[in-house]
Amino acid sequence: MNNQLETENYKIEKYSSWAGIINDHELIEKIKDSDFAKSQIDEDRDYCYFLDRKYYTSNHKNSEYTCMAYTLNEPSNLERASVMDIVVEENEVYNIHRISVLRDGVLIDKLQDINVKVLDSENQSSGGILSSNKKINITIKDLRLYDILILEDSREKKFTDRDFLRKEFSKYVWVSPDNYWAYGSYKFTFINDREQTIAYKKTFFRDDLGNVTKSEIGHLQKGEKFVFEEKNYINPVDANREIYPYIDFATESNWKDLSNYIAPIYQEIFNKEKLQNFAPNLIEKLDAIHNIDEKLQFAIEYVQNNIYYIFNANEMNGHKPQEPAITYENKQGDCKAKSVLLKVILDYIGVESSIVLVNFHTDFYIKYYLPSLLTFNHVIVKINHKGEEYFVDATIRDEFGLLENRGFIYFMHYLEVKENQTLEERKPHTFSYFCIDEKVDLNVKDTSGKLVLTTTYKGNRANAMRRYFKNTNKRELVDGWNNFLFYSLNYSNDRNGTDVRNIFKDASIDIISDDKKLNEFKIQYKSTVENPYYTDPQKNRFLMYFDRNVVKASARDFMHKDLPFWHNFDSEKYEINLYTDQKIDTGEKYPVQESTINNPYFSFTSRKKIAKNGASINIEYKPLTNLEIPQDDFEKFRTDHHTIADSNFGLGIDIIEPGLMNMLKFSFKKKFK
Repeated sequence: MNNQLETENYKIEKYSSWAGIINDHELIEKIKDSDFAKSQIDEDRDYCYFLDRKYYTSNHKNSEYTCMAYTLNEPSNLERASVMDIVVEENEVYNIHRISVLRDGVLIDKLQDINVKVLDSENQSSGGILSSNKKINITIKDLRLYDILILEDSREKKFTDRDFLRKEFSKYVWVSPDNYWAYGSYKFTFINDREQTIAYKKTFFRDDLGNVTKSEIGHLQKGEKFVFEEKNYINPVDANREIYPYIDFATESNWKDLSNYIAPIYQEIFNKEKLQNFAPNLIEKLDAIHNIDEKLQFAIEYVQNNIYYIFNANEMNGHKPQEPAITYENKQGDCKAKSVLLKVILDYIGVESSIVLVNFHTDFYIKYYLPSLLTFNHVIVKINHKGEEYFVDATIRDEFGLLENRGFIYFMHYLEVKENQTLEERKPHTFSYFCIDEKVDLNVKDTSGKLVLTTTYKGNRANAMRRYFKNTNKRELVDGWNNFLFYSLNYSNDRNGTDVRNIFKDASIDIISDDKKLNEFKIQYKSTVENPYYTDPQKNRFLMYFDRNVVKASARDFMHKDLPFWHNFDSEKYEINLYTDQKIDTGEKYPVQESTINNPYFSFTSRKKIAKNGASINIEYKPLTNLEIPQDDFEKFRTDHHTIADSNFGLGIDIIEPGLMNMLKFSFKKKFK
């Protein structure tokens, strides 16, 4: 065994004192080639003979134990098994109890063939991610194809004063295993050794017909266990269309009691020291601004851009915020620290605000989870201003605009840090502006066209596009627009493989204006288009412009039995003008086709003007956003998006070719159409 000296991060010991002891004979007895095992192996699937997993929680520590044996019949699994990485938190210890292989019926101890290294797990520190986590890297020599690998290990996290929340509350989510694996025996045990009652909730389990059953809720007193056990088990979940069944374990509580627990902790921090005492220079700048909206903008952008965001995982898990005076002095802090400082500033300027707890990554599941403060992993600020609610993430950078023009944060559930609160659900949102407002002008004469796109971005789109232009060179920007236009003008169907730079000559793109209060970012693209007509295989010519961004493929393709469709589309407006020196077919079906859609979740209109040498279309898409589309409403929602995709997302005009024969051909085609 070639190892670093055992450190506080890992140990090698024979067994776990709390999880029990399994001897070599018992191990071999559990590794039997049943008919079920043989059927899986015959299908060239790797097979797990048994998996025994236990989770233990007390008011002093959390521990997890695993004992398992599985085949190494696939080279990829052999490779993964040979090198393992285990990440441990501060004050967490990884215990290696057993690493063995069963080879040709003989049990071989591999502990002498492992190499263990302890590495820092800070590969994101340059981005403000600070962590005391360590990575335990284990390599195992001489693993062979068709070995049966046996692993027994555990990890133990002892709580410090910093973990006051974990001492008081427990939270653990067991998720059913990957459906690739087949298990001869699968067993999970949750052991409650806390003074408080632990509630558990089984969610998204299914009956024999595949229908989701009603969630089952139970309780575990101190010393009680919950056991989930299956024999000859393959998780039946349809991973592409169903949510994996899971069991949520949490200290029994309710949202009101939890808010009353956390609110005094934050209130104590708010009351530590007045802003006037620790930030006189900031006060001077605030007082010099007389317009309240501009003062509010300055306050938000000061915290976002001048206080460096440091995510310290251990501090975040503690939920106790840093004092605003320290945050201001050090010019750095995590999401709690930055949000608290922003609220203190907003209190000074007389704007009502509060701290709210969120988890963007598990937002959908929060309504199903048992109440727990450990559900949340992020802190933002809720602002009430002029009768409207706004949410501001103090950790974002390069965001601009008066409050109503700033970027919109998409999420649904939050807990406000005040007394006697319950879990809140945000209202759906309607934009008061168009996030994209674009005008397209293509004027064709002879064999050349002048193309101009003028686009105004607002809100999130303005912030994103501003950053994109800042971080991207001009040549790459122009090529990006050229490639987009190559498809919008349908050139991908008659000259695929052509270098776009040979089609769009003298292309340029420039910033026309950048209003940091309205948060409007306006750009203009110009080019000369060689051979601007799309020509079909029958040599018919068309002038076309279809913006595929208008077509919401995610809505049209969405297929899921459990997840509702999350509606987060932007409002959009387009004006497309196509003009030529050729005659056009003013009566053809598609050039004159218009649409009006009034769906409960969005409205869509397309209106056209047809002239003898061209046409225009105005498109407006206005969504009711930041909500889940109920399954009963979704098919109508999908169908209406199919309608948009049916030639209503742009404009195409048919060219009538000059000459007597072409005119006769056109008349004949019209007559018998």
